[in-house]
Amino acid sequence: MNNFTFLTLLFTLIISLNPGNNHFNYPEPLKKPGRALVRPDTLTIDTLSRIPPERAGNTDWFKAAGWGVFVHYLYDVQCAGDHITTMDVVADWDKCVGEFNTEKFAEQIKSTGAAYVIFTMMQRTRYLIAPNKTYDKLTGFKPGEACSKRDLVEDLYKSLNKRGVKLMLYWTGDGPRQDDKAAKAMGYTEKVSEEYVQKWADVAAEYGERYKDKVAGWWVDGCYDYFGYNEKKWSILAKGLRAGNPKRIIALNNPKMTSSNSSTSEDDYTTGEQHVFGEIPTSRWRDGVQWHILSHLGNEWCAPGLRFKPGFMGDYIRKCNKAGGVVSIDVCLFRDGTIETSHLECLRGISRRLKAN
Repeated sequence: MNNFTFLTLLFTLIISLNPGNNHFNYPEPLKKPGRALVRPDTLTIDTLSRIPPERAGNTDWFKAAGWGVFVHYLYDVQCAGDHITTMDVVADWDKCVGEFNTEKFAEQIKSTGAAYVIFTMMQRTRYLIAPNKTYDKLTGFKPGEACSKRDLVEDLYKSLNKRGVKLMLYWTGDGPRQDDKAAKAMGYTEKVSEEYVQKWADVAAEYGERYKDKVAGWWVDGCYDYFGYNEKKWSILAKGLRAGNPKRIIALNNPKMTSSNSSTSEDDYTTGEQHVFGEIPTSRWRDGVQWHILSHLGNEWCAPGLRFKPGFMGDYIRKCNKAGGVVSIDVCLFRDGTIETSHLECLRGISRRLKAN
């Protein structure tokens, strides 16, 4: 076959794969009436998994779940600051965690039809939602000063599990870097060291060994290469995250923020962090792992406001699910465990939309 014939056939193949035949999903700016505009970077379809044999099948339940809810429950969102979600109560973290009503929260989640919840354990500060002896020993904090005395994870599991909802947790790779005492005690620097990552992985491992299969997965923020993370450090952290349950799925966030990509070899699914719902997968797999997207329903992460209507979200989730993808929706959560009213009603509307068709 000469070069001219080969190039002619290749051009014909590309032109045939237009947006109308559902092989590709182009961003709206690239769509033009009556013709297909094709960029080289849109010509990659992930159809195969690169997940190693020992982890194969671990994301099957996640794919079957289809969609779930993500919530931020943090010191500077529900306990302190000027957020409406604090409910104007005294800034005492241990008291705050103690007031969270897991039964109310779980019943609301059940009413939405969501199959799982991703719940934050911490983010950048010293404060965590469950006791951890390893963390207290490393940092010098007493029980209740940083880690709550109440094991909110255990209570969340009990309330959600009896309603058939799986529990996943949010974690960060950079740990309590904004707390001077904790950061210094653990040896945090602008570029995380292997020693620091190992200490933080040990904290996660204590939780993992405690909860076993009660925690189905981790969504892990702050694993950026510009923080000093690399393959070895991702591996150290991943070992701690999988402690107690080798089937626990994890995703380490080192994102492009323009697509639901995977960028570490330890991922079972894509973190998929984006600022808008819109991308639709071409198959179940992206970069060889389970395709997943996460964005916020409110005006910002964990904030009020309603950017998307139930009809749009229901149709969007259906399209993603049809291709094999999973959708997580961040909603606004109050101190006592109540989901913001408009968000709760939107989630219920999404469920109705999905059931109607």
